[in-house]
Amino acid sequence: MNYLNIRIILNGKEIHTLPKNKPVLIVLSKNNANLVATDGFHITEPLELVYHSANTYHLKVVCAIDDNLLSTGAVLLVILFVVGIISDILFFRVLSFIPIFYFLFYYYVNKKNFLQLKAE
Repeated sequence: MNYLNIRIILNGKEIHTLPKNKPVLIVLSKNNANLVATDGFHITEPLELVYHSANTYHLKVVCAIDDNLLSTGAVLLVILFVVGIISDILFFRVLSFIPIFYFLFYYYVNKKNFLQLKAE
């Protein structure tokens, strides 16, 4: 997710910016903390952290469009568009817009599933 600027909001007050591809240690001052991840437009479901036996949680922020999918979509778009231009077949030019519509669907329409907090 190199294209997103993800932030963690703890108890609605503390904001922690996540660096790209690096783990972050967030110290909780009290039990029962609420945690959400956001990029400014999308927000995850609140996750309540409760201390049971272990006081360490390993969480990962997952995006529906990861870096590999974004790169694959861009390459597919370029290949289909170039084939459509060279062969002068309109079908390939129209087909080249499918990755764009797919990404726009996940970014704007399917906002609840765009960012997710997963346990590692």
